[in-house]
Amino acid sequence: MFARIVASSRFMIIVAVIGAFLGATALLIYGAYDTFNVLASVISNIGGIKAKQLLLEVIELIDLFLLSTVFYVIAVGLYELFIQDNLPLPEWLEFHTLDDLKNKLVAVIIVALAVLFLGQIVSWDGQRDLLGYGVAIALVIAALTYFLNQKSSKNGKEPKATVADNLTR
Repeated sequence: MFARIVASSRFMIIVAVIGAFLGATALLIYGAYDTFNVLASVISNIGGIKAKQLLLEVIELIDLFLLSTVFYVIAVGLYELFIQDNLPLPEWLEFHTLDDLKNKLVAVIIVALAVLFLGQIVSWDGQRDLLGYGVAIALVIAALTYFLNQKSSKNGKEPKATVADNLTR
């Protein structure tokens, strides 16, 4: 009896799945709304908007959509790991272990950090010191890449050559 209760407790993860899915949906809706506003601003101010400002706004939109993707991947991964393993998903979105989910999330986080830094570079006013900020992000990206490579070598797989390889798995 107790074993059945413990085994069924895995369904409590549905709370995290729903939360992550609702978060992803909210970010997607907000991103679509923000995209519409940026496009409306471009159309209404054809000569008044500067390319650098438009580029910064689009980079911020990409960052928002990447964060939405992270929440979606978490929702799908947790659902697949704890609730139902045989979802009809593309191969790159299939998770069979918690390590699969962690690796995919780390890869998306690396890309999100790179986009975040790119946004800082584009919006740079020449006054702020971006070197420390860039070094900090580079160290985090290097540590996460090392983490991914160590995980794959411990599993007897070839180390991943690039972050892009991790995203397509």
